[in-house]
Amino acid sequence: MKPLALRSFKRRIHPLGNRGGNILEWGCVLRNSKGISVLFLLMAMLSMVAMGYVLTYLIPAKQKSVIFPIHSTRSLYLAQSGIEFAARYAIANGWTTPVTLNNLDSVTRNLGDRNGSFTLNYDQPTNKLTSTGVIPGVSQRSIAVSNFTTFLTSPTGLVLDPGSPSPCGANGTSTARFTIRNGSDSSVTLAYFSASWAGGRNLTGISMNGVPKFSGNLGSPIARTVLDLGSQTISADGVVIVVLTWSGILSGSNIIFTLYPGPAGGGYIFYLDPGGAGLPGC
Repeated sequence: MKPLALRSFKRRIHPLGNRGGNILEWGCVLRNSKGISVLFLLMAMLSMVAMGYVLTYLIPAKQKSVIFPIHSTRSLYLAQSGIEFAARYAIANGWTTPVTLNNLDSVTRNLGDRNGSFTLNYDQPTNKLTSTGVIPGVSQRSIAVSNFTTFLTSPTGLVLDPGSPSPCGANGTSTARFTIRNGSDSSVTLAYFSASWAGGRNLTGISMNGVPKFSGNLGSPIARTVLDLGSQTISADGVVIVVLTWSGILSGSNIIFTLYPGPAGGGYIFYLDPGGAGLPGC
């Protein structure tokens, strides 16, 4: 027989009334594995419902945000198409000099309201072509090409050599160095030059492949002048390194150098610093 004190304690804590149930019975429920499984199942279902509710808001928002980079890429491709169109269009019309390339200014091609358009802008002083692609009301991208004439095929193909370093300056920009290439199937003989630049110094020398071709002391601009120390012949697919020397360091740049086969007729223009920011160091 159990002691009287223990029986009295059980009677005090056992009943919970009609609503509360029995502590020992609740303990049995919590220790029951089936009851715990049901509880975790309910929690998992509630979590899945909450996640589904959040996703219903996130997925449409993500779909709306994806459309913006798509339109941006489309307008970039339109701008690239404008550059390719300009090169082919200029060659087909014989526009290979800065003066004639002004015909490209404000040329627009519309591919439809949904497909967008591109607009060309040619700047003669800097020899730079800008193409702007537009998706109406959504996106706009631009591409600029410097030394645009070098991308056009001229009768003899005399251009800045794309396989050589870009025009550069040395000795504090008292010297300009660049490489020209004859991309045609026949040789070209150059006998005259002209030049203009900013900076207040005089041109004192021109050499080609290390051989002096001009020696003097001329200020900008220089009209068509003979290469008094000898002409220069460039063979088919040949390259020539040209070095221009001034009397001192240029305070500016915007160097434009032109070579001519003869005393009359067209020449080959080389924009050495179309942006006017100064030549980079060699």
